[in-house]
Amino acid sequence: MTDSTQATQDESLYAQLGGEPAVNAAVDIFYRKVIADSRINTFFFGVDMAKQAAKQKAFLTMAFGGPHNYTGMDMRRGHARLVEMGLTDRHFDAVLEHLGNTLRELGVAEPLVTQVNDIAESTRTDVLGR
Repeated sequence: MTDSTQATQDESLYAQLGGEPAVNAAVDIFYRKVIADSRINTFFFGVDMAKQAAKQKAFLTMAFGGPHNYTGMDMRRGHARLVEMGLTDRHFDAVLEHLGNTLRELGVAEPLVTQVNDIAESTRTDVLGR
């Protein structure tokens, strides 16, 4: 194993993705896709999207191994209202689709897209209140 390979393996996913600028760009593009998607955009009607994006950026930064500045609710409580509105696996899958497509659009390597998807997938049970 070369030193550069070891350094990459030692870097957080956050760093490998490109840090704060990459997370910020991804969240902004991601929410544009979500808001344009009639399968899921109703869950965001009346939501302050600037505030939502800021929370999502802080959450993803933490989830990907970056600085921990997330102060929002846990996934179960944070999505309980959406579950009451009918949030299902179908909606969760649409979100994952947009997340993956956003990362690919930004040129993220497929192994990193898979890591991000795995992290997002690990929240499914709590997001859907099961």
